[in-house]
Amino acid sequence: MSETPSSAPIVIAGAGIGGLSAALALRKAGHEIVVLERATNLKEVGAGLQLSPNACAVLAQLGLLDALAPKVYAPPNLEIWSGQTGDKISRVELGGFLKTRHGNPFWVVHRADLQNVLLEAASSDDGIRLIVDTTVEDITASPFGGLTCSFHTGGNANSQTCKALIGADGVWSKTRKLVPEHQNARFSGQVAYRATVPIENVPERWHKNSGLWLHKRSHLVHYPIRDGQLLNIVALVEEPWQDETWSAPARQEDLIHNFRHWPSDVRNLLNAPDSWLKWALCSVDASGPWTHGHVALLGDSAHAMLPYMAQGAAMAIEDAAVLAHHLPPNTENIPAALRAYEESRKARVRTVQAQAFRNARTFHMDGILAAARNTVLRLSGAQKLAARFDNIYGWTPPQ
Repeated sequence: MSETPSSAPIVIAGAGIGGLSAALALRKAGHEIVVLERATNLKEVGAGLQLSPNACAVLAQLGLLDALAPKVYAPPNLEIWSGQTGDKISRVELGGFLKTRHGNPFWVVHRADLQNVLLEAASSDDGIRLIVDTTVEDITASPFGGLTCSFHTGGNANSQTCKALIGADGVWSKTRKLVPEHQNARFSGQVAYRATVPIENVPERWHKNSGLWLHKRSHLVHYPIRDGQLLNIVALVEEPWQDETWSAPARQEDLIHNFRHWPSDVRNLLNAPDSWLKWALCSVDASGPWTHGHVALLGDSAHAMLPYMAQGAAMAIEDAAVLAHHLPPNTENIPAALRAYEESRKARVRTVQAQAFRNARTFHMDGILAAARNTVLRLSGAQKLAARFDNIYGWTPPQ
C-alpha cells in the first residue's frame, strides 16, 4: 500500500462498546479509522449495564447523551436487601444526587441500545470504516514505519497499513497474543445468569429502583432498562463451569435450584423470564502489559473485571478517551504515545478492578461477617454510601 504512517488509519479490532467508543474518540482527535469486527453482523447481545457519571462524562464529550437519553433509565435509588430474610438492609441514592454531585447522570441501559447509538454515530462518519466477518491474524513492521495488519474477511486474506492496532476484542482477545507477557483470561469460579422481562410481567415493587440482594455465595441485581419498559435481572452464583463455551443458554431449573433458599418473591421473579443465558465470569489481570510497539489493548482485552463494581463498560469508555488524548494526529512516536496511555490508565483500572474483587467477597459473606456487613450498611446514610465511590464516579476525561 502507498500510505505513509501519517496518512494511514488506526485499525481497531472489535466493534463492541470499547472499540466503537475508541473509534469515535480517535476520529474526533483527527484520525482515519478502520474497525475490524469478527461477527458477521452486530446483533443484539447481552443485557443491561450501568453507565455511571464517569462513563457519561466521556459520552457527553462525544456528543452522544441526547441520542442515548430516550433509551436509558435513571434509577432514583439502589435498594439493598437480604437474600436470606427478605428484609431491606439499606438504600443508596443514585439519580439526581449523583448527577448533582458529579455533573453527569447515572443511567442503566441495554447493552445493545448503547452499542447501536455508538454504531450509528460511527456509521455516519465517513472517516470511520467498519468491516465485519473479519479477524486479525498478524502484524508486521511497515517499511514506512507503523504496521501492516494482516486479516481475513469472509475467509479471504487482506492487509492494511496502519499507524497503530488497538485491540478492543474482548475478554478472549486475539490481539492480546500480540502483546508479549500478557496473561490470558482466568475463570473466577463464578457464573452470571442474565435475562430481561417486560416490566408489566412483574409486580410493581420491581419497577422503580435498582435492587441488590445479598446472600452467601450468591447475589442478585435487577434494574429497569429501555426507558423502564424491561426489567434486567442478573443472578450471580459461585459454581463450576462445565460448558464447552464461555457463554451458553441456561436451564431455569438450575438457576432456581441455586436460589431455592431465597424469599418466595425473589424465586417468583426468577421464574418470570422465558429464557436465561449464563456467562462464566472471567478476568484479565490489569497489571500485565497493555502495549507493545504500535499495538495497544483497551477495555476487556487489557483488564476484564468482575461485574461487582459495574465498571467494565465504563473503564473501556474511559480508555477510549484517554487513548485519543495521547494520540493527536501529528504524533510521531506512536509506541511512546501508547505507553503513555497505558501508564496514565493502569493505576486507576487496577484500583477499580481490585474494588470489584473486594465487592465480590463482601456481597457473598455468610454468618458473622454478613451480619457485620449488614450493620455497617444500615448505619450508613443513603448519600454517604453513594459518596464512597467518588473516586470512581467523579473521574472526567482529559480535555
